[in-house]
Amino acid sequence: MVPPHLPSTQAAVEAVRALAREFALEMTVTDDIGADQTSRRTSAGAFVVLDEDGSLPHEAFVELGGSPSVTVRLFPEDDALITVDGVDFHDVPRDAVPGFVRAVHTGLAHVKGRFFPPGQWLIVPVPGGATYKELVPLLTLTPWLSSSVR
Repeated sequence: MVPPHLPSTQAAVEAVRALAREFALEMTVTDDIGADQTSRRTSAGAFVVLDEDGSLPHEAFVELGGSPSVTVRLFPEDDALITVDGVDFHDVPRDAVPGFVRAVHTGLAHVKGRFFPPGQWLIVPVPGGATYKELVPLLTLTPWLSSSVR
């Protein structure tokens, strides 16, 4: 099953907003609109608001309350940076963001440890999509991460 296409940053924000309502999570959103405001537009000239093609780039930062702490930074380039209890997942496709957030809040996300090589990874399987895996720094195991060890 392919996740539904989210054509814009605003569509992704609305999808996360619906999940926040479903899971009764507090949510705050910060929007940066215009090439002079977005973080990846380093090539934009001073006081330039539009991209070269005339489009208006939109970037959003979403914070979800509750446990675990989840933040989502949506970029105009159709990807996102998702942070779950201090563990960063870079380059998550925008279309996978709602499934990722749902997987974290429904208990699909878990921590798996190894003895050799030593380490622990946070694994987030997105239904109908990819499985995302990131190394958890050794000294940053939060209560939520500890409770989801398998």
